[in-house]
Amino acid sequence: MQRLLLILASGTLIAHAAETPDPPRDPAYKLVWADEFNNDGPPDPTKWKSEEGFARNRELQWYQAANSRCQGGFLVIEARKEPVKNPNFSQNSPDWRKNREFAHYTSGSLITTADNAWTYGRYEVRARFKALPGLWPAIWTTGRGRWPHGGEIDIMEFYQDKILANFVWAGKGGKDHWAATDHPISQFEKPTWDGKFHDWVMEWDPEKIALHLDGWLLNTLPMKDVVNQDGPAINPFTSPHHFRLNMAIGANAGDPSATTFPQRYEIDYVRIYQKLGAMP
Repeated sequence: MQRLLLILASGTLIAHAAETPDPPRDPAYKLVWADEFNNDGPPDPTKWKSEEGFARNRELQWYQAANSRCQGGFLVIEARKEPVKNPNFSQNSPDWRKNREFAHYTSGSLITTADNAWTYGRYEVRARFKALPGLWPAIWTTGRGRWPHGGEIDIMEFYQDKILANFVWAGKGGKDHWAATDHPISQFEKPTWDGKFHDWVMEWDPEKIALHLDGWLLNTLPMKDVVNQDGPAINPFTSPHHFRLNMAIGANAGDPSATTFPQRYEIDYVRIYQKLGAMP
């Protein structure tokens, strides 16, 4: 696992990582926030909060804090096949979150806490997961306010043998507008994928957002092309976003019945850099 050497001065992180994943990091970027997950136990509650219950997309899993832990220098999000009774069950409810009596899978989903949100910078994440049917791991951000008006950046999604890199904001008539790409996992050395850690990098500035995997450019969004078309005409990628890590099951990811559980999604680190004094 990789280690970050930190120097603390008045509580501020002022050092940066010794190694530089692709694309090379501009020396002007300085580390402003990181989690190396070095202390065994629950994720740091000053940095992360856990989603609970059914969340979105009619996915199969029940999110719970017990499925996310720091172990051996990694954040481990574990997906399990196990029944959980839905305490909000209401048989006749039109809400899918309530009319399911049980969840048959559990997993973890973490969001940075209220004070931990950023506009612009370079985000680096090193992570590993098995590319298996029914699994939907993700690295993403969301802005404040209702979705999709706050904007969403999918630095990484995996499902159905594809790596996705997406941007989402509000389209016309209450619809969500996507600038999305998908890439067959075969182009990323599929035979060795499952055993290796991979590097995701987002570079986000007032001109564009670029998403990379292991040095491959997956998607670029010119900021001039973005404006919410439903409600206030703003660009949601000029405001702070929270950071998210999760492993969903089912829905877009397909049928998980051929996959054995538990499955681990391991994150070595999350590091956020900014050009201090240069960003609005």
